[in-house]
Amino acid sequence: MTADEIALQFTRSDGSYLCARWGRPIVPVIFGVEDSTLSVVKGAIEAVVTLAQHRMAETDPELGANLMMFFLRDWSELTSLPGIEGLIKGMHGITAKLDREKANQYRMFRFDAEGAIRAVFCFVRIDSALIDVPAEDLALDLAVRMMLTWADGAFLDRSVLTRFGGEVVLVPEIAAIIRAAYDPVLPAVARDASHGLRLAARMAQT
Repeated sequence: MTADEIALQFTRSDGSYLCARWGRPIVPVIFGVEDSTLSVVKGAIEAVVTLAQHRMAETDPELGANLMMFFLRDWSELTSLPGIEGLIKGMHGITAKLDREKANQYRMFRFDAEGAIRAVFCFVRIDSALIDVPAEDLALDLAVRMMLTWADGAFLDRSVLTRFGGEVVLVPEIAAIIRAAYDPVLPAVARDASHGLRLAARMAQT
């Protein structure tokens, strides 16, 4: 990928650029799945975190858990979750909007004082488009999307997954971007598209 193509992955529809990575170890907690699926989702998160050479932990000293993933059958289930409005203000309004748009995913990022990712709330509605997707594939896709602040249109015309040797793996270019973005030489947050040049340079070295 060229530097411009890389920069597009973090350029929003309003033209702004934001590439932020996690600034702390990731502590996931997952709701709405069976125990067998729970291990699949956590395994996918661990695989992508390992790819980035980042870290996971048992607990976040400030938040307890900082990656919360909710799997639902219907968006209305969110309104019945205890304490959801205290956790995410305006969640009832967000739920209504997601229902109108027939969305099947929603992510909310929170950032620390420096602008690095502090927490992510990920909501997935298992609709007809996702019901037949293997748990391993869906979990890996979700793990990629929470590792960086990808642009809203980053994956509209491409998948983050491909098949290699009969197994589903990350598209090499996407894996390379994640590794480069987590290089300690680069800043934890960048708001200028010239950052794409620095990512391209790091990717060329791997």
